[in-house]
Amino acid sequence: MKKLPIGIQSFVNIRTENYYYVDKTYFVKKLVSEGKYFFLSRPRRFGKSLFLDTLRQAFLGKKELFTGLYLENSWDWSKKYPVIYISLGAGVIKEKEILEKKINYIVNDYAELYKVNLKKDILADRFEELIIKLSQKYGQQVVVLVDEYDKPILDNIENKEIAIEMRECLKNFYSVLKDADPYLKFVFITGVSKFNKVSLFSGLNNLQDITLNPEYATICGYTQEEFEKVFKERLKEIDLEEVKKWYNGYSWLGKPVYNPFDILLFLSEKTFRPFWFETGTPTFLIKLIIEKQKNLPSLEGIEVGEEILGSFDVDYVIPEALLFQTGYLTIKKIRKRGAFLKYALDWPNLEVKVSFSNYFLNFFLDIARKEKELDKVYAALEKNDIEELKRAFVSFFASIPNDWYRKSEIQNYEGYYASLFYTSFTALGVDVRAEETVSEGRLDMVVIFKDRCYLFEFKVVELEEKGGALEHLKAKKYYEKYLTNCRQLYLIGVEFSKKKKNIVNFDWERIK
Repeated sequence: MKKLPIGIQSFVNIRTENYYYVDKTYFVKKLVSEGKYFFLSRPRRFGKSLFLDTLRQAFLGKKELFTGLYLENSWDWSKKYPVIYISLGAGVIKEKEILEKKINYIVNDYAELYKVNLKKDILADRFEELIIKLSQKYGQQVVVLVDEYDKPILDNIENKEIAIEMRECLKNFYSVLKDADPYLKFVFITGVSKFNKVSLFSGLNNLQDITLNPEYATICGYTQEEFEKVFKERLKEIDLEEVKKWYNGYSWLGKPVYNPFDILLFLSEKTFRPFWFETGTPTFLIKLIIEKQKNLPSLEGIEVGEEILGSFDVDYVIPEALLFQTGYLTIKKIRKRGAFLKYALDWPNLEVKVSFSNYFLNFFLDIARKEKELDKVYAALEKNDIEELKRAFVSFFASIPNDWYRKSEIQNYEGYYASLFYTSFTALGVDVRAEETVSEGRLDMVVIFKDRCYLFEFKVVELEEKGGALEHLKAKKYYEKYLTNCRQLYLIGVEFSKKKKNIVNFDWERIK
């Protein structure tokens, strides 16, 4: 049985040390056949570095590594190109001077590797000089591969001043690629985020972004077919539907895929855990959601245009764009509105939905207290005791330290109340559907537990008349959609008070 390539980013190691490999070399041929300058955004731990190393070995002419793969018989192995591989993924850089030193070390290392003498002092000039001299020395155009191009910016995203310094430093460095065009064979740049072209890739207007190109949707990640074919011998007695529900679902307008790091760890441990989520915490995103007063339930199925998915900048960070680019939201549906496309976003899978909810709750309560309160909620659901459910949530809100309200005034953030209800249920792994479209409008939230359906409507009494939540549910007849599929059906109207920072009305009625 082959080894699982968990965390392995070296194509050489994978191909020489008996690791499984999902063949992505088709995309190497496709890219080189179709263009010259490419950009790809994908979340962390998605195989970007491995794909860049695959490109590097192909351009270096290492034919022996591609035996049995697609590229073996569809590549001109007689040509070898000088390759400059720049990775900014290691370490956390907090100063522009350190970033410049790091890049300068990389440039110097390649000058030494290829035995060319650089005479210029300014970093951007030295980079351009390196490209030109490599091309002249080897009589071939140069390949430039950039991995994690944006990490120095993202590492400082909470400190706007430093983030802008990093951006300007990188902008100056990347601008070299435009004037070096005659000496370049191929350029491929990857990262997690997509920053505005004007702010970061100014002048490099021939950079083709394949992030949302359906033809490259599966360039990183494993499709269900690839997963079942390559790892077949490891899938005995595994519930594939449960695995799919937990880990599949990331989509860029093509077939949905698994995050490789995630699914490989599952195959190793054979237990359902949030492997990918645990490799990075979305602290900045949670702060941003609270700052922008986003209603978490409304993120399910939210429709956005290309301007939201396309890019953002340090000066203007859009929560939905960053959630999508970092992998916490993905594209589930598309529709055409006139000449433009609209994208419906949602959590990619159960892992992300449950883990993000848990992390959101950790912001308001310490973990031990949070787990105790969630136990109360789950126990109430188990017993189908709605009065106990009410007491559990009153206790939950009462447990939130008053200091939170003093520092952030979250009691004035209307979406906060619904968000805590929503994340409490989703953190338990319960089937929760938010902002569901029904014939009369949009239902705030549905919780389905053991074929019992609980329909929720939320109101804030300072904004609307007290006692209207349940009546609204009944009047709109939102429940009609669920009469057939739910053995028992309950309507629950929950009303909050900003002043009291808790539930002040919790009315319910059984319909079926």
